[in-house]
Amino acid sequence: MSSAAAPLDPRVNAYRPDLADASLRGAIDAERYAEPVPRQCIRGVVPLLAAPDANARQVSEIRYGEFLDVFELPEEGKRGFAWVQNRSDRYVGYLPYVDALSEQIADLSSRISALRTFVYEEPDIKAPLLDELTLGSYVRLGPAEGKFRKLASGGYVIAAHTAPAGEILAEDYIFTAGRMLNISYLWGGRTPRGIDCSGLVQLALEIAGIECPRDSDQQREAFGKPLPRHWRDMPWKRGDIVFLEPNHVGFMTGTEHLLHASGHHMVVTVEPLIDAIFNGGMDIVAAGRPTA
Repeated sequence: MSSAAAPLDPRVNAYRPDLADASLRGAIDAERYAEPVPRQCIRGVVPLLAAPDANARQVSEIRYGEFLDVFELPEEGKRGFAWVQNRSDRYVGYLPYVDALSEQIADLSSRISALRTFVYEEPDIKAPLLDELTLGSYVRLGPAEGKFRKLASGGYVIAAHTAPAGEILAEDYIFTAGRMLNISYLWGGRTPRGIDCSGLVQLALEIAGIECPRDSDQQREAFGKPLPRHWRDMPWKRGDIVFLEPNHVGFMTGTEHLLHASGHHMVVTVEPLIDAIFNGGMDIVAAGRPTA
């Protein structure tokens, strides 16, 4: 007798008892189904929440330029939450700022290459700030105006902080992760404004042109393999991804040190692997190397 199929992961499949993605019809029972409506994020960084409540836990973030499938919006003229799925990593959650969603889908020809860059009201470094964009965000830029480029959604960014969207920004994902040393740990964070362990891995790999899921257990499934021997006896190499229980992940920078967003230190740090294990009360359960 065959066992029942595993339930669909609600983190990357949009369904609730009352509403589900129309593509899940037949796989999920719901009171009604909705065809997704495409929208684009036009705010620097927006939290993605676990529930339609301002006090709900942040589970991820949406960056400027990312495309979203929207399944539910608040009633017109009323404040509320949008229920969305990020097309970048398929993550599902509630967006508290509906005004961050644009019906106008811009052709995104450039990316932000700086860790963080400001959006100015005018092409002047003394002008008022409108927003802040982060590494990897896709943008559409107008002609150069001095050292600035105008955003399609309004405002100006420093041209030197952008690169063509078709280029891999940095193949060396350890270098990218290292650029984020001392950035504060933030649960659900996936940008240099604040980042968690899986967000650091996801962003560094994305910048290297490698697709990566959002959470550490998903990353373990994508890249990890059980250790063939005790971790003390492993021939660790720079670029190895190490998966630790419970729910932690980081990069080896060589034979001994782990680069990770640490909930113990509350920053992105490099420390001896043995210290990371014992400080966090963890154990290594898998490791791997990502491929594009």
